[in-house]
Amino acid sequence: MVSTWGIRWDERTLSFPGDKVAGQFDAALYRGVTIHATPEVVFRWLCQLRVAPYSYDWLDNLGRRSPQSLLPGLDRLSVGQNIMDIFRLISFEPGKHLTLRVKRGTRAARIFGDIVVCYLIIPQVPGSCRLLVKLLGRYPHGPVGWVMRQILPWGDLLMMRRQLLNFKKLAERSGR
Repeated sequence: MVSTWGIRWDERTLSFPGDKVAGQFDAALYRGVTIHATPEVVFRWLCQLRVAPYSYDWLDNLGRRSPQSLLPGLDRLSVGQNIMDIFRLISFEPGKHLTLRVKRGTRAARIFGDIVVCYLIIPQVPGSCRLLVKLLGRYPHGPVGWVMRQILPWGDLLMMRRQLLNFKKLAERSGR
């Protein structure tokens, strides 16, 4: 199913920090991956989203390669910071979650609508965790919204899957 990838049914019922955003959303998309690294290492990699998207760099990073090592200082977060150019950081808790929202009034908001993305880290056995993502979407009105309803879930599945697998590889490599 396009609305879920890599996530168990019981994980979909968890409370995500992004759920606190007011209003009704048209879509909820869920993604997840097990990473054999500590929550702290995984969170540190999520902080790298400040400078790169970590999915298909040729497509969404203008051909520039996402950094393959942790850059100093990116873990110094504050609400309101830019993330991946089109998002703002709306909440975070080190080692636990990072929650983003598309910047209002931007071209991205006109195209994608109101998007909230929450990356939630769930500890498992020592040295392992689940990285879960919940995307909430409120589509724009009119023809653009109709198109987004058709393609956003598929596009997100392709891009988010690649992003999560990249974080898995990088976190497991640096966590050794």
